[in-house]
Amino acid sequence: MSAADVTIEHYRPDHAGAWRSLNEEWLIAGGYALEAKDQLVLGDPRGAILDKGGFIFIAERGGEPVGCCSLMAMADGGYEVGKMAVAGAARGLNLGWRLLEACEGEARAAGAPRLYLETNEAQTHAIALYRRFGFVDLPPQPTPYARCDVWMEKRL
Repeated sequence: MSAADVTIEHYRPDHAGAWRSLNEEWLIAGGYALEAKDQLVLGDPRGAILDKGGFIFIAERGGEPVGCCSLMAMADGGYEVGKMAVAGAARGLNLGWRLLEACEGEARAAGAPRLYLETNEAQTHAIALYRRFGFVDLPPQPTPYARCDVWMEKRL
């Protein structure tokens, strides 16, 4: 498989199972609990993200989902990048970068002032990706997640 074999698609209802399983896999592998907000956005992506002005992107190889990421609309007009996951077999293909590009493209098209994200300091590979993509650290912010101890944004 090469990066050229993967397309970034907008979420469709038939992606629901992969959306949940890709995210549960990285959360559980990281030793994190599935928190209330996780359950909400994984169990009802349409109601929790899409119907509130957000977006979900799915990386597909041969029609099979191998990665995902969401943009959740924020009160300040920005978007929170969340639930980024790439299947183990698809790692190393630059899919995280491509998913972030899709997020930034949608946010810019909507006139958003920024992208925002929350993560955990143990996610060193993800944090390095975010920094390469132009995210900078923020002071602690209010969060519904017990696991979050890193806050970042990219001004658009």
